[in-house]
Amino acid sequence: MEDSSMGGALVPTVKACEHLPASATETASEEPDKDIMCPICMQIIKDAFLTACGHTFCYICILTHLRIKSDCPCCAHSLTTDLIFPNFLLDKWLKNALASRMAKTASPFEQLRRGLHQGCEMSIKELDGLLSLLEDKKRKMEQQESETSMEIMLGFLHCLKKQKFQELNEIEADLQYIKEDITVVERRRLELCSWEQESSIKLKMLAPGDQQQHSNGIVCSTQHVQAPMSCNDLLNKRSDVKAQAISKALQLNNDYGSSSDMQCMTTPGVASLARKRRVHSQFNHLQECYLQKRRNWYRQEERGANTMNIEGYNPGLEEFQSVLTSFTQYSRMRVIAELRHGDLFHSANVVSSIEFDRDDELFATAGVSRCIKVFEFSSVVNEPADIQCPVVEISTRSKLSCLSWNKYTKTHIASSDYEGIVTVWDVTTRQSVMEYEEHEKRAWSVDFSSIDPSMLVSGSDDCKVKIWCSKQEESVLNIDMKANICSVKYNPGSSFFVAVGSADHHIHYYDLRNISQPLHVFSGHRKAVSYVKFLSNNELASASTDSTLRLWDVKENLPLCTYRGHMNEKNFVGLAVNNEYIACGSETNEVFVYHKAISKPMAWLRFGSSDLGENDDNTGSYFISAVCWKRDSPMLLTANSQGTIKVLLLAA
Repeated sequence: MEDSSMGGALVPTVKACEHLPASATETASEEPDKDIMCPICMQIIKDAFLTACGHTFCYICILTHLRIKSDCPCCAHSLTTDLIFPNFLLDKWLKNALASRMAKTASPFEQLRRGLHQGCEMSIKELDGLLSLLEDKKRKMEQQESETSMEIMLGFLHCLKKQKFQELNEIEADLQYIKEDITVVERRRLELCSWEQESSIKLKMLAPGDQQQHSNGIVCSTQHVQAPMSCNDLLNKRSDVKAQAISKALQLNNDYGSSSDMQCMTTPGVASLARKRRVHSQFNHLQECYLQKRRNWYRQEERGANTMNIEGYNPGLEEFQSVLTSFTQYSRMRVIAELRHGDLFHSANVVSSIEFDRDDELFATAGVSRCIKVFEFSSVVNEPADIQCPVVEISTRSKLSCLSWNKYTKTHIASSDYEGIVTVWDVTTRQSVMEYEEHEKRAWSVDFSSIDPSMLVSGSDDCKVKIWCSKQEESVLNIDMKANICSVKYNPGSSFFVAVGSADHHIHYYDLRNISQPLHVFSGHRKAVSYVKFLSNNELASASTDSTLRLWDVKENLPLCTYRGHMNEKNFVGLAVNNEYIACGSETNEVFVYHKAISKPMAWLRFGSSDLGENDDNTGSYFISAVCWKRDSPMLLTANSQGTIKVLLLAA
């Protein structure tokens, strides 16, 4: 996708004043007398010369004129160089007038300098007095300059002191949060240890036959079980067991190498160690996330809100624990299935859109190959083949840009195409249910409402957002905007709110009950907004060709986070959201996954072409063109501009 080209507008500037003669700049408000201006150069006459016809010019000006013409510039009478004469009287008057004017405007230093230069007589006593005055003036100026510098320095230091005290207070408050949270987490950890120990004892009590010990013919029952260990002893013992497990795993790794089989043999201790490494690798970002959540809840506590839960956890700590768990749960992606979307003999295989149906049983793909293909997900994953066959295939008249399944009617899917046509299809009959042809240019995006299944929205290069009803042939609402529309999306919790990504670098959030102006306009992207997707009723993710993703709070009208790591400067590379995870493509032929609370990628995978027997060196010319999460699952559908579709799985 390319940004719409616009003519450059000049910044309005204040017009400069007309240029005054060089010798008259001392008094810009005074206009020089026209009688003393040269009619040729329109400047004050310099080296005045008088002609036989009575006109006065600058000597250089009239001499240059007479080399070209032999007449007077003022009266056109015949004139030669023999008929021009110096005007000594005017020259003398002009010099005196100029000197008088300069004397009036000159500084005392300039007047003194001129007087001394012209040989003004002065006694030694007068000169000593003058030097003394100059020294006093110099001392006063130096003192004043020093006082000014000290005042500026003092102001800076006071400001720095205030800032550092604020930082210190913030650090002390943060330390207090951390101390409180350490106490709460340690107490909770000991409670879990105690509960685990009690559960272990109960299990032993329930199975006495397994715990009998025979020694010299005497049977020892479970009533004589050794006294339970303390929680600290139990923690130490568990740590020793984990260390032994890690040591054994590392020894096996050294013996057999780091193959994929060995990666599947990880113990809980090794997994825990890997998660700790992920924490350290993103420590600064996790620290910012923790402090931000903790400070937000502290401000709510100051307002009198009861924020403690039953276990004594502050909700900010509870939220961060959820982030920490979900962020460290995965670190990479692996391919579990792969298929080709297009015809092997057809070069146009770019997959523009890939979407799961209502039940995540089927997924549909569409792109520049003028065809909608529907696949059965379980078949693709469980029965891999070199070329998978779609269960439904629908041919279209034009290249397709976007797909959207109806959230209630399982067999209905909407498409938008390069001719501006929005079509609702029945995948069972392979026929169109409704066609809308009001858009005048290419339609980039279409989306069914989650609340009202009969409503859908579309956006186009004609700068219009249109609301459609599947029961009507004409659009229900029309929103005129000033730039191309790249993406539209209904809020999943309402049929009244629509987010619009535009080529004007902004996201416009509309309440369809009042379309005269957007409810909010989110600014921050530096280029066209190519995608908008809702993580929840209040959280909106956006993608742009400025190589960033952004997260917004549509309820509070606030920016939440900016994500960087992928590359996207000109193409549609896809955007998908799933609870706490955001996935997007890259023009480096890679897929990136972000956690919504962390600005750096948590996992990424580069597409290869080894499945086709080609050289991977050519993969750099391709880009990821579409992504889609399987709802509430770590599985991700991805496609690239080569027409390759892969099913990816987030892994530890």
